[in-house]
Amino acid sequence: MSSGLVLDRLEIEVTETALLNEEHDAIGDLRRLRDMGVRVALDDFGTGYSSLAHLRAFPFDKIKIDGSFVKDAVERPDCAAVVRAIADLGKSLGVTTVAEGVETQAHFDRVKKEGCIEVQGYFFSRPMPSENDAAIVTELNNKRTRVARP
Repeated sequence: MSSGLVLDRLEIEVTETALLNEEHDAIGDLRRLRDMGVRVALDDFGTGYSSLAHLRAFPFDKIKIDGSFVKDAVERPDCAAVVRAIADLGKSLGVTTVAEGVETQAHFDRVKKEGCIEVQGYFFSRPMPSENDAAIVTELNNKRTRVARP
């Protein structure tokens, strides 16, 4: 059955823990998904056992920095350095870095300063039911149109 979803609009998030259990099978599965146009994100980066090895072995499009680093980056220089290092690593590897757990303006400002390309968290919105999707997309498109006009 076809959903009508364009596959390059689909993003699968995979945690390092999930990869540890079935690493060999997962590599092939992730490559096949990417070949179909699906994007693959490594979730909760920095909290697993072998993050750097996974970056070499798996075909990721995004690295999602764990929210624990993001939350502490405002007050702790060592956590800010971790966020910056992961953002720099992502840039060097040609993958997008996403800061998870952005809940305040201070979190947002810090992760942007440290080089994160995308952000995610309650600062923007709490999770919503899928029946709200159409209205949200329409609202975002209207905002873009208003901003784009002279």
